[in-house]
Amino acid sequence: MKPASHHITRCRRCTAPIVWCLTSANGRRQPVNAVPDEEGNVAVSSGADGVLYVRTVTAARPDIRPGEWRAMPHHATCTSPPPRRSSGGQRATSGAVRPVPWQR
Repeated sequence: MKPASHHITRCRRCTAPIVWCLTSANGRRQPVNAVPDEEGNVAVSSGADGVLYVRTVTAARPDIRPGEWRAMPHHATCTSPPPRRSSGGQRATSGAVRPVPWQR
């Protein structure tokens, strides 16, 4: 099964055809390759509301249900991925421990 043409868009970085799905676990958006892939590790299905939903194919649930198609997350195959985000913290350059108020 392939996605409907109105769901397909292009990646801004590599211009590959992708579809945006909501994850079943937490409702976050995830880009998925629009071309079905038998080696993919996610299953995509269309909900009753017309939104595409994605779930991970795991050892506990390896089967593809009727109405689902197997695909690959686009982050795994993008030829021009975005730069990785930093962990958020900057390390101190001196390497010393800051004294707490009672140590001054």
